[in-house]
Amino acid sequence: MPRLSIGDPAPEFSLPDADGNLVRLSELRAGHPGRVVVYFYPAALTPGCTTQACDFRDDLGDFEAAGLSVVGISPDPPSKLVKFREAHALTFPLLSDPDHKVLEAYGAWGEKTMYGKKVVGVIRSTVVVGDDGRVEQALYNVRAKGHVAKLRRDLGLAS
Repeated sequence: MPRLSIGDPAPEFSLPDADGNLVRLSELRAGHPGRVVVYFYPAALTPGCTTQACDFRDDLGDFEAAGLSVVGISPDPPSKLVKFREAHALTFPLLSDPDHKVLEAYGAWGEKTMYGKKVVGVIRSTVVVGDDGRVEQALYNVRAKGHVAKLRRDLGLAS
């Protein structure tokens, strides 16, 4: 799958959240704060994805103060997202993309190496979408641990 680059238009999406409500990128951008951190993760309730989600949760106030909302997308069904949200008190939207159409559109689905084997699945990625709908940052093959701290530094957020 092709990856997004800075300046590309961010693909619009409409996906169900943990409660089954449709969430659209255009609505996230239209509200406050207007810019959106869209991060893609392989599976709820796994160690790496939990670390990353909790880091976003813990730093959410700083992202919002800088004009950024956060949304996580995985192929998990909404029922699993509810468990993930409740188990870790996650306070930002988690969206379900079971047929991975949005993951593919963002270049976050494809071949990767896991434990020495080639597999097809979610490529842990983060895309920052500006209030103009264009990509401000596109980060692929990120590590779960330390990614949010690096993103904060890249965005110039307070530490």
